[in-house]
Amino acid sequence: MAEKFRILEVNKFYPPHIGGIETLVAQRARLLSKYPDTEVRVLVCQEKGRGTTEQQDGVTITRCGSLGTYFSCPLSLSFLWTFRKMAKDADVVEFHTPFPLGDLACLLSGYKGRVVIAWHSDVVKQKKLLRLYAPLLRQFLKRADAIIAATPGHVDSSAFLPEFREKCRIIPYALERDAYEKAARTPILTEKCRHPHAVKLLFAGRLVYYKGASYLLEAMKHVRGCELFLCGTGPLEDALRAQTEGLPVHFLGRLSDEDLKAAFADCDIFVFPSVENSEAFGIVQQEAMVYGKPVINTSLPTGVPYVSVHGKTGLTVPPRDAAALAKAIQTLADDPSLRARYGRNAAEKVRRDYEPAAIMDSIIQVLKGKV
Repeated sequence: MAEKFRILEVNKFYPPHIGGIETLVAQRARLLSKYPDTEVRVLVCQEKGRGTTEQQDGVTITRCGSLGTYFSCPLSLSFLWTFRKMAKDADVVEFHTPFPLGDLACLLSGYKGRVVIAWHSDVVKQKKLLRLYAPLLRQFLKRADAIIAATPGHVDSSAFLPEFREKCRIIPYALERDAYEKAARTPILTEKCRHPHAVKLLFAGRLVYYKGASYLLEAMKHVRGCELFLCGTGPLEDALRAQTEGLPVHFLGRLSDEDLKAAFADCDIFVFPSVENSEAFGIVQQEAMVYGKPVINTSLPTGVPYVSVHGKTGLTVPPRDAAALAKAIQTLADDPSLRARYGRNAAEKVRRDYEPAAIMDSIIQVLKGKV
């Protein structure tokens, strides 16, 4: 019997914690565990409280106890010794960054095995913390055997990765189309429209500073024939609601997975107006594209404009430019044939570029040190 290839996936948190990286880590662990002679374990932290160990989808998940989360990072002393213990049995450890506690645990552990970093974004908001973290991060990047980034934009826009470009491997995030194609397609937006022939615009994401929802609402003042649906909650919700007086805007709150899929399927245009490099990819773009929806995104220097491409699967506008955003929305709203063409291209791009089998094959090759 062949000896198992043992993978340890390390991240801050794991579902049911809400977050794009957490969803990605769960998907990666589940899909990797299906490879023959492969064992996958996951090491994460609790948001707060005692540690636990559980099994999900053939994967063992260890959640270390935590005193709480500070500057977006869990405070967990037990994580350091738990990592040291679990890494001894790993052939490779994949770290999902940014996660300073994970970097520190690796460097202190004396672990000699293979280290792969899955780089999701730079630290953008906590600039004071970054000054303290930067030397540790550079040491960790030197230690890494390989770095996986989802797009060339992740590398080019980073303050750190260009120095380690030779270690970088570009592998996009996978999208499992079956879950979307099999989902019920209820007219969740249509039934809420004030006008039956309105073009339905969809925004899905947390209502936080870097998502750019305030610029989208400003653009709505200059758009005709459209209604906007905002899916998500966050600290800016009250301020955004105050900005919508007299505008055809609907706040839907946090939707279930089933209802969110229905919203993607029922919209006419998906709008992704992010304004900061904290937005490094935008999985929600893929989720709209799988249903054949055109996307309006922003020309951030990150991976965002690599997902939906200007003039092919939608339109790209400068960040923080409400006038340009309004013009792009009106252009697509007024031209159903253009929407349909971009939508067909979007669905084809998902089939061609984000197929899980090919992506996971590439990841396993990197984890095993074959590429």
